Amino acid sequence: MSKFREALNVSRHTTEWVFGNFKFLLFLSGLAILYIANAHYAEGNVRRIQMLQKDIKELKWEYTSIKSETMYKSMQSQIDESLEPVGLDLSNSGPKVIDKNK
Repeated sequence: MSKFREALNVSRHTTEWVFGNFKFLLFLSGLAILYIANAHYAEGNVRRIQMLQKDIKELKWEYTSIKSETMYKSMQSQIDESLEPVGLDLSNSGPKVIDKNK
């Protein structure tokens, strides 16, 4: 019976210790919750940054593609080819001088 009383006595001391340090244990629990919330927030930010980096890479490729296509289409030979169906011809003879005295 004495071991049983000692066990009750130990549990009573443990209970007193828990209630005596309740504010500190509550504070530690709050810190643990903040730590977990911060980890989730940081992980979400990392995912968002990776998605934005992927989008930026795709937009850079698109920009480079459009830029090279525009440079190709703005070449003199390409402009000549695109104006042929309309009936316009760009001659390389230079500008024509109009004389008003004629």
